[in-house]
Amino acid sequence: MFLTIGTTGTQERPATDLGFLLHKHPDKAQTFSTSHGSAHVFYPEASAERCTAALLLEVDPVALVRRGKGRGGAPDAALAQYVNDRPYAASSLLSVALAAVFKSALGGVCRAMPERAGSPLPLRIEVPALPARGGAELVHKLFAPLGWSRVDVTAVPLDEEFPAWGDSRYVRLVLEGELRLADALRQLYVLLPVLDDAKHYWVAPDEVDKLLRAGEGWLADHPERPLITRRYLSHRWGLTRQADQALELVRLAESDDLDVDSVDNAVDESTDTEEKPVPLAEQRRTAILDALRAAGASRVLDLGCGQGQLVQALLKDVRFTEIVGVDVSMRALTIASRRLKLDRMGERRADRVTLRQGSLTYTDKRLAGYDAAVLSEVIEHLDLDRLPALEYAVFGAARPGTALVTTPNVEYNVRWETLPAGHVRHGDHRFEWTRAEFRDWAGKVAERHGYTVRYVPVGPDDPEVGPPTQMAVFTRTTETPGSRGRNTGKNNGEKTDGNIGEKEAEAA
Repeated sequence: MFLTIGTTGTQERPATDLGFLLHKHPDKAQTFSTSHGSAHVFYPEASAERCTAALLLEVDPVALVRRGKGRGGAPDAALAQYVNDRPYAASSLLSVALAAVFKSALGGVCRAMPERAGSPLPLRIEVPALPARGGAELVHKLFAPLGWSRVDVTAVPLDEEFPAWGDSRYVRLVLEGELRLADALRQLYVLLPVLDDAKHYWVAPDEVDKLLRAGEGWLADHPERPLITRRYLSHRWGLTRQADQALELVRLAESDDLDVDSVDNAVDESTDTEEKPVPLAEQRRTAILDALRAAGASRVLDLGCGQGQLVQALLKDVRFTEIVGVDVSMRALTIASRRLKLDRMGERRADRVTLRQGSLTYTDKRLAGYDAAVLSEVIEHLDLDRLPALEYAVFGAARPGTALVTTPNVEYNVRWETLPAGHVRHGDHRFEWTRAEFRDWAGKVAERHGYTVRYVPVGPDDPEVGPPTQMAVFTRTTETPGSRGRNTGKNNGEKTDGNIGEKEAEAA
């Protein structure tokens, strides 16, 4: 197995700085023992202009078999465990060697040159023999979104002397671009076994943590994330679901950490009154509080509570005896805790409020049985294909007596002078619906889960384009046959979350 990592430089910033970043001196050839053979690091070239480090992994097929995961061919082939591609084709064996030999570089640690380690470098990485289950197209799909300016994939023929035999499942991969060395190594660490779609060792639960660490900063938003997690975790459904949930939390937390859009807190300056207009965000909270009071709710969920503005407003009214704020972003929950002054709040008042981290696209037994649930400006932050999971988690499992859903009315956007035409109100909005689109979705949700629904305008109701915010008020009328997470009328106090995956939610 062979892999090279090269860079270019100048006299002021020589390419041989790569030796510092990899913690391997260019003038030395070093050998490291692994559980399946020996890993050699050497430099085919090392000058101020160009420097290339090579990792050569010599695999002992017998040692591989003795460790129990050496199968490389058909199970009925007598020599399949010993005669296979494992010593030659880049796979999880090379991935593990990368992590062992370049551990500090993988973590982005370089005490000698911390600024260099944290900055992008002009990199060229070559893997001469890479198994690609999915072909060159899949290789492009995996590496192209990661910032590489060149992803060159060349199929390796079965036999160069007999081209009619066609190509093998192996490719030669060349990556070029300006990336941090740590980011490039982490990508290889994850994607080499993904392309091979096999691992030479038993996949334990701690593999999820390894995937999350190596995928930090790029995996959560990768368009092929489901395939990557599934293959990296050897198609183990439980671990894959666990990783997908954690990565979804990361993605949504990052989007929730964005600054609140100015349009949301803007005031309507078109009025001639001398009084300062009320910001739309405040009008929305008032409409939500009015609807909750009208429903007679006392135990309320704020799903997607953000920085706690609505939770704070609910606490001011003693009729709301239990308030639970749920959000995927720990940063937002920390800010909410500070806003509410939870550490200095009186015991009686503090007993009324709980802040909890969680994803709204997974069911949670602790959220069942509440009088009301609020999803204020939440649904538009989800991809459309995630809405069925949220729908089931809230209306099918938690089943509050009343559910309030607010979302922007895209028709009103033409009234915002500061909003460019064709733009959404927030950088993370995946969609914004017209009044007809929102009512179509809400009506179908109500019908599927035994609710009635009515619609309340929030903000000035323009006769042509409607209000800036639209709110649906769902009232539960029946228990749907066979629904899980039925409303029991009280919180069961369980501490386990009872999560299900997206596919299970959608199937339900």
